[in-house]
Amino acid sequence: MGFLSNFKKELQSAKAKKAAQINGKNLKGLLKTFKEERDRIEKETGTRPEIDDTTRMYMQKVLNVWIDEGKKIDEEKFWREVDYNRQFTHPVEYYEIKN
Repeated sequence: MGFLSNFKKELQSAKAKKAAQINGKNLKGLLKTFKEERDRIEKETGTRPEIDDTTRMYMQKVLNVWIDEGKKIDEEKFWREVDYNRQFTHPVEYYEIKN
């Protein structure tokens, strides 16, 4: 019985990890599209538009997950990186507050 329950837990863990990877790739693709649109607007108008509500909503979810995991995130640094779509070039530790 223990073998089957361990197998079931490992299978669920693998599925959750795979789903997280797919969600991360989809999120990164969306953010890239949003950034390209903001870059285009900046090029046309000369001023960079504010982060749109959709991007802010997605990134707030990412931030909430990190905070729920007990990480102390420097939110100003996080949002500055989001503004230029660099948030996936750093590990989560980059955004943590150093004591």
